Amino acid sequence: MAGHEAHYILPRAEFDKPVKTLIVVAPYYKDIADNLVAGAKAEIEAAGGTWDLVEVPGALELPTAIGIAERMSNFDGYVALGCVIRGETTHYDTVCNDSSRAISLLGLQGLCIGNGILTVENRPQAEVRADPAGQNKGGGAAAAALHLVALARKWGTASKGVGFKPATDEYRLAGSTKGTSTA
Repeated sequence: MAGHEAHYILPRAEFDKPVKTLIVVAPYYKDIADNLVAGAKAEIEAAGGTWDLVEVPGALELPTAIGIAERMSNFDGYVALGCVIRGETTHYDTVCNDSSRAISLLGLQGLCIGNGILTVENRPQAEVRADPAGQNKGGGAAAAALHLVALARKWGTASKGVGFKPATDEYRLAGSTKGTSTA
């Protein structure tokens, strides 16, 4: 059973400045979600960070909420938490694949997201994975987000001037017109 295997866990991320994290949870299975959230909160607090918490209806709404928060707020990182238990239809596959894909796409855009959406065959599997004293997948997702924030802070100050950079408001306000070259 996978729960008994030894896994390497990175040391906890350390920060000079506190990290502000948003935990986004789909509490469809409330008891499981509560355990995931407890693990995430504990990990964020152990790293000296702060957190805010929002609930969304289901796993498919997790990436959308994170995208909205990124555009309209000032969080350093995000933790997506929820649980999808296989049922009798293909809806399970759609929810698992689409929520994971959307979170990955947000990550590729530079957001620091820990994916703690459990995708399991049955409730006992979810309970073991969500338990903060057990596999603590909520804490693991928070740790992943914190490690990504640490990387973003490490690399965020350097600019090599290579690659596409979208026009800034400052550039647009300077009177540039469409099609004008800056080279």
